[in-house]
Amino acid sequence: MKDEVNHTKSKRKTVKCVVWDLDHTMWHGILSENDQLVLRENITDILKTLDSWGIINSIASKNNHDDAMQMLQKFGISEYFLYPQISWDLKSSSIARIKEKLNIGMDAILFIDDQPFERDEVSFVHEQVTCLDVDSIANLLQLCKPRFITSESAERRKMYLSDDIRNQEEQEIGNNKQFLESLQLTFSIQPATVSDLQRVEELTVRTNQLNATGYSYSYEELETLIKSPDHHLFVAELTDKYGSYGKIGVAMVERNNDTWTLKLLLMSCRVMSRGVGTVLLNYIMNLAKKKGYQLVAEFLPTDRNRVMYITYKFAGFTEGGKLDNGGVLLTHPLNDYVTYPDYIHLSIQES
Repeated sequence: MKDEVNHTKSKRKTVKCVVWDLDHTMWHGILSENDQLVLRENITDILKTLDSWGIINSIASKNNHDDAMQMLQKFGISEYFLYPQISWDLKSSSIARIKEKLNIGMDAILFIDDQPFERDEVSFVHEQVTCLDVDSIANLLQLCKPRFITSESAERRKMYLSDDIRNQEEQEIGNNKQFLESLQLTFSIQPATVSDLQRVEELTVRTNQLNATGYSYSYEELETLIKSPDHHLFVAELTDKYGSYGKIGVAMVERNNDTWTLKLLLMSCRVMSRGVGTVLLNYIMNLAKKKGYQLVAEFLPTDRNRVMYITYKFAGFTEGGKLDNGGVLLTHPLNDYVTYPDYIHLSIQES
């Protein structure tokens, strides 16, 4: 008898980035008025904790950039901020630039500022951003804490910094294919184990754009799935000459007689530009063909995952019917085995 898992579409808001004001927020006093600045109580510990949880810290401040960065360095906290936006521009514009740099949704950003005008301006332009008064800092960690802290969490800021180096190299090389070849990419796929489940849950909660159904799965649900003979859960990791991107992809298929149903397919947005978006899907297609199964895939449209529908269509899937939840069932004839990009080394661990 098949193990039933009542997965649900994720409604929980996940904070991926906290954007800080500086004057009277990060510190007491106003930098441009030559005040004697003092860091807010416990702020260094808060920054370090968020960073260890994989939550990015950034800045949207109306100040002179060089003076503000010098002060952050003096306080010993400058390293904790990615893509700080320090200028006299609108803070909504600064947040938009941070969002683009991080490639996350506006709903994953939390903005802290002591000025009601600034919070209202950001809320008016970006209604999905959570805006908090500085008085809420005492509850910030409780509000932001993820359920699990994984090895990828603690390395997330460093992974973004490594991506900056890669992007600089890409600009210098100019040719995208030559750049991808130079990265020495290795894409590893293996059946998920219990040790992977915290990261898999994190991926299902954090990944929105590249999640074919928008579903999130809890650790307990995933633990049931890997014990089920009728389900196969795969995880993918990407590495290159600069290091590991961590576990960046998940696929889950359900077996019913002679058919595999792809119930979950997702890929971290951080690897969108690395030309690996279809590798995990291609692997599932080839494995289903090799084992003699028909392959169908569920797709449930959300406000952000249309790129996954396009991925399925380009891979040769066609619509085969409607699902009760408003999604579509996609089918593939599996006439031929699919090749992988020649600039990727594929490493497969069989179950």
